[in-house]
Amino acid sequence: MFNVQFLIHMKKTILVTGGLGFIGSHTVVELIQSGYTPVILDDLSNSSLKVLDGIEEITRVRPIFYTKNVLDTLAVEQILKEHNIDAVIHFAAFKAVGESVEKPLEYYHNNVGGLISLLNAMKKTGVQKLVFSSSCTVYGQPEKLPVTENSPVLKAESPYGNTKKMCEEILYDISKTGQDKTISLRYFNPVGAHPSSIIGELPLGIPNNLVPFITQTTAGWREQLTVFGNDYNTPDGTCIRDYIHVVDLALAHVKALEYLDKTDLNYDVFNIGTGKGSTVLEAIKAFEETTSQKLNFKIGNRRAGDIEKVWADCTKANTVLGWQAKFDIKQMMLDAWNWQKRLEK
Repeated sequence: MFNVQFLIHMKKTILVTGGLGFIGSHTVVELIQSGYTPVILDDLSNSSLKVLDGIEEITRVRPIFYTKNVLDTLAVEQILKEHNIDAVIHFAAFKAVGESVEKPLEYYHNNVGGLISLLNAMKKTGVQKLVFSSSCTVYGQPEKLPVTENSPVLKAESPYGNTKKMCEEILYDISKTGQDKTISLRYFNPVGAHPSSIIGELPLGIPNNLVPFITQTTAGWREQLTVFGNDYNTPDGTCIRDYIHVVDLALAHVKALEYLDKTDLNYDVFNIGTGKGSTVLEAIKAFEETTSQKLNFKIGNRRAGDIEKVWADCTKANTVLGWQAKFDIKQMMLDAWNWQKRLEK
């Protein structure tokens, strides 16, 4: 039996900016397995060429790859033209909340400037479909939980969050001209790794995110994990996040591309999470229970830019995109740890 969906997508070529990053690489795998042809653009500033080998090992396909920065509008233009690109998934951005507080200018230049550069290249070449990698940080510290897509977009708590908010505003304004069709996916907290343990999260330098810091500390790469604050208004005093498995998140991009082909809307947004919040200490406990490892951690001061608690209402993505998160936090932790163990080898 032929896979009909596979045949439908077979000839569609998708440009994936930041396609060797954590979320980008997992999305490239799911695109290939759904019959799309991805073309990757990545400047390798927070990724490695080895990830391309990993994608090939999983899928038996080596995607076309360009070491380019999305700020290079002419290079992007050329790639869009040369490969007759049908749609773009835009991941390429700096993403560390804490770092953005220290280096706001770099974040605005790269994240907002990069999107504008991409949009100019798309306009020049007539590419009109875009899936944008947004973030739950646009909700700031929500007054009501869980957050829906209609929850107020509040003042961002960090320059990183503000870049995502500004990018969404740019995309919304452009959509009103009727030229482009865009979906913004507001991610919650992506964690885990591909079940094969061939690709996963490997930040260059010291991790800014909780789970790679957990796995690297357990493996002895880091001395100790600091939990930032235990005096928040939550059940155990630590921040609450909606952790989502990176493979679930990757599949949401495939669903978003399918939706772009059939919707009449020029702009839409979707929350991509599990709909369940876990405290930092609950996440640590899930890791320890699943892996039978003991984590060396201490409680420290609150970190600038962190919000207290946020989790998603994913009803819209479930019903409109036909997408649903399948993996629970224990599976996320297990896959992250298996990936770490493979790195050890």
